[in-house]
Amino acid sequence: SLAGIENLPCELQRNFQLMRELDQRTEDKKAEIDSLAAAYIESVKSMVPEERVEHLKKIQSAYSKCKEYSDDKVQLAMQTYEMVDKHIRRLDADLARFEADLKDKLEGSDFESPGSRSLKKGRSQKDKRSSRGRGRRTSEEDTPKKKKLKGGSEFADTILSVHPSDVLDMPVDPNEPTYCLCHQVSYGEMIGCDNPDCPIEWFHFACVDLTTKPKGKWFCPRCVQERKKKK
Repeated sequence: SLAGIENLPCELQRNFQLMRELDQRTEDKKAEIDSLAAAYIESVKSMVPEERVEHLKKIQSAYSKCKEYSDDKVQLAMQTYEMVDKHIRRLDADLARFEADLKDKLEGSDFESPGSRSLKKGRSQKDKRSSRGRGRRTSEEDTPKKKKLKGGSEFADTILSVHPSDVLDMPVDPNEPTYCLCHQVSYGEMIGCDNPDCPIEWFHFACVDLTTKPKGKWFCPRCVQERKKKK
């Protein structure tokens, strides 16, 4: 990905240069059309029908060329957009892997605060989610409140926090896993349901009316209803 990104500025410069050349060709052709139109108006009365038709064909051909240049420019602009979008998606994938590796290292290190509970009651639950094909977690809730480095530094929060509006304003990757009652991608603080058989598992704080992490076990609204029915 890095090698591709290094070449991106050169590719963009080349495409923009081609677009400028197409613009110049269009302007030149428009000037030619103006000249042909002026000549036609000036001498149309003295032209025989065949000459009029020939002159009008030249004007029509010039307009066709203008359209052709414009279509080429649109296609080039679309190709440029897709090229940049491809690199962005590659960066997103690399960032996802980086965040996953970082969280694994934090979970396996001695940086974890003594009071924080393990995610979904340990490795077995994490393996269960992996077997379901769940994607990366971008929330601080993975650790679950906050994992701090020695000295109280909220390093993990700084690296891994994502503002909800930033996520919702971005185009949704069809490969990005969704969670919660709202069926959106992960962002901000999230909480895991303590029911090991919960079909959703992860919820945004706002969607379940939470502003802080509750003490003790927490069950999502669906699992609470199921538990009430069983009683």
